Amino acid sequence: MAAQNRKVGVIGVGFGAQVYIPAFRSEGFDVVALCSRNRDKAAQAASAANIADIHTDPLELITRKDLDAVAIATPPPAHHALAIASLRAEKHVLCEKPFAMDARQAAEMRDAAEQSGLTAMVGHEFRHTPQRAYIKALLDDGYIGRFELCTIELFLDRYVTREPRPWTWMARESDGGGLLGALGSHYIDGLRHWFGEVASVSGRLANLRRDVLDPATQRVVKAETDDTFQFTLEFENGGLATMIASFAATPTRGAKLVVMGERGTLIAEQPGPNPMENGVVIASRDGAPLQPLPTPPRYTPFTDDRDHRLMAFRLLVRDFANGIERGTSPSPNFTDGLHCQQVLDAVRESSRSGVTVKLR
Repeated sequence: MAAQNRKVGVIGVGFGAQVYIPAFRSEGFDVVALCSRNRDKAAQAASAANIADIHTDPLELITRKDLDAVAIATPPPAHHALAIASLRAEKHVLCEKPFAMDARQAAEMRDAAEQSGLTAMVGHEFRHTPQRAYIKALLDDGYIGRFELCTIELFLDRYVTREPRPWTWMARESDGGGLLGALGSHYIDGLRHWFGEVASVSGRLANLRRDVLDPATQRVVKAETDDTFQFTLEFENGGLATMIASFAATPTRGAKLVVMGERGTLIAEQPGPNPMENGVVIASRDGAPLQPLPTPPRYTPFTDDRDHRLMAFRLLVRDFANGIERGTSPSPNFTDGLHCQQVLDAVRESSRSGVTVKLR
């Protein structure tokens, strides 16, 4: 069955409405149902997207007979139950990151996907941005020789506000909030994609801007999750990667990724948390001056002016459709989700214990 004949239901009306719905539609899927626990939010998002059916119970959506796939774009605590229920209902699954609450859940989700034989993927669309995809190709071609070191800095001022920011799921530990999961998971997935499996992890979490406003009581309470993190990864194949990130830095300085090897260096910069559609790679090889490398057109196959995240996410959905057609689960799949979650758990464990965590 071609993608244009496949029907998908979307659970979640935040990122789900902003990116999932237009991405699926642009890649030939029919988005036939939308789900949110809040009926008013579901109705508003469905009306804006011209979707006929809404649900407040995700299991009602999952068990619909007319769906081929389910897209899960909820906060992390729901991912485990919804993904497994979808697979048991014989639905293909695209699940948002962070993948799970812990590695135990992630392993159960991976096992359910393998047992089902269905296509099950994780929403790590950063792999498809031009900078990241081009860097992957340059590494595979040996541009910098043997990989030795990668450094990543990400500094944003999202939590530097005159008044306390709202008390949302991002500030609650029970909801899987925190910068490490929200953005660190993307970067960990990218590092694994570039350099292979992680052998050991050390890290530190911090909460620098703790005050948040509880909208129910209008009282200032304390955030429970990290707004700043640092980690160092050692890879099985050799080489180290270190990242420091914060939502509590001012002014915003965006992100800078530097990949160093025995023969050269690759640099990618971006103004915000997400890689851009028109990103440039700066490179040096064999001691030559740093200079921009023209990004081959194949890494920007199209643009989408509706949202700068849409090109990469549409390419992820395109892989999802191809996986359904071929009976496979392209990477990033649920096995990738498990390995990424193991690293996230190790960063948290290292932050608590102060010691390096061995994964392999």
